[in-house]
Amino acid sequence: MHRPPSQLTDLLTRRAFLGRSGIGFGAAMLGSLLSDGGRASAAQDSLGAQPPHFAPRAKSVIYLHMVGAPSQLDLFDYKPELEKWDGKLCPDRFIEGKRFAFLRGHPQLAASRYAFSQVGQSGTRMSELLPYLSRVADELCIVRSLHTDEFNHAPAQLFLHTGFGRLGRPGFGSWVTYGLGTANRDLPAYIVLQSGPLAGAGANLWAAGFLPSLYQGVQFRGGEEPVFYLKNPAGLDKRDRRRVLDTIRRLNQQRLGVLGDPEIATRIAQYEMAFRMQTSIPELADVTTEGRRTLDLYGIQAGKASFAMNCLLARRLVERGVRVVELYDADWDHHSNLAQRLPEKCRQVDQAMAALVTDLKQRGLLDDTLVVWGSEFGRTPMQQIDSGAGKKTKPGRDHHKDAFTVWLAGGGVKRGFRFGATDEFGYSITENPVHVHDLNATVLHLLGLDHERLTHRFQGRDFRLTDVHGRVVREIIA
Repeated sequence: MHRPPSQLTDLLTRRAFLGRSGIGFGAAMLGSLLSDGGRASAAQDSLGAQPPHFAPRAKSVIYLHMVGAPSQLDLFDYKPELEKWDGKLCPDRFIEGKRFAFLRGHPQLAASRYAFSQVGQSGTRMSELLPYLSRVADELCIVRSLHTDEFNHAPAQLFLHTGFGRLGRPGFGSWVTYGLGTANRDLPAYIVLQSGPLAGAGANLWAAGFLPSLYQGVQFRGGEEPVFYLKNPAGLDKRDRRRVLDTIRRLNQQRLGVLGDPEIATRIAQYEMAFRMQTSIPELADVTTEGRRTLDLYGIQAGKASFAMNCLLARRLVERGVRVVELYDADWDHHSNLAQRLPEKCRQVDQAMAALVTDLKQRGLLDDTLVVWGSEFGRTPMQQIDSGAGKKTKPGRDHHKDAFTVWLAGGGVKRGFRFGATDEFGYSITENPVHVHDLNATVLHLLGLDHERLTHRFQGRDFRLTDVHGRVVREIIA
């Protein structure tokens, strides 16, 4: 079993020994806290950069999650055969023994309403709904054969990010920071940005689960003030704030000495981080230093929170050593009115996604920053015209877990590359299936982590992000 060689983890694994020897876990932790003038803590130190298992291809990950699942058939997986079958009943094999979220009876097939064209030197076929992203197609590695085990939103979101379709396990970013720590002690190692409502699984997607809470994601807001309450109240200067925090720290240290609870050490570290963030966050959030040309590249309107602003903040965060940045963008759940809602959503994200890839490359950051775009599952080639309550709606597409698309860029993956294939309807995988666990194993591998060694013992069992299977998809690695 692998654990990162961090002070906090060493203390946690020795807790039983210390208790038996009469030393006491709280006393040991308190001694560590009091070193370095009482300012450093074991919890804080554990987030210092940790050595990977082997040489990494990427230092950071920017994960773009489209909450609700966009239709891969209308964006990346071109199926001209569907045009011949448009409006006809789907083959019997599509529905025999299958479970769907809302489809009932014998549904009709639905072709994409959008034109596809070959773009870039790679000749990748992409939808007209993504004109900006099409310009960077030669930087993308598109996997069209992803599949998952869950077919409803919250369980599938959890499965993608935690490796399990139920609550209680650490998210992807928590596992990464547990293994690698951070290169910037003035910012959290794992940051979450959001545009639109929370995902179905909510903050559980970036929770630490059974890992110490030190490793959970920290949610930033968009706009000019990403974090609440970093400014001192009127009449309170930095020295006053320092005195308040020192007093709180001493009280927490006393409690730690009594209870020996490592979460108290985490709380001390969080207060210290918040104090340092009073300086680092205003500088991070001041995107006016980027210049008009960069803001126009992303399509950012000054002072307005948006997916585009989050993409720019993501670039600024990895520039500063943040290990994992996750962007969640809502409202991709198109069971109805796909013809209007999908183009609207694409217009909101297309320019910014392309700008992120372009900007990272221009600054020499793309080689060691891995960008991942995807969602919890895909969409059916059958149209949905029933809301599930017997009410007819404008056509949409239902959930589909057995075949969908993800793309990656930078961070050691092949450029202008396509991997995996589905049948003529985009319903079943015909070449190179990639399970969600395989995807996570590959991303960890690119970060220099062996998914089978990155484990944590909890309730008598060694857990990992990829549960009990998963393989590195070496075919997509450059």
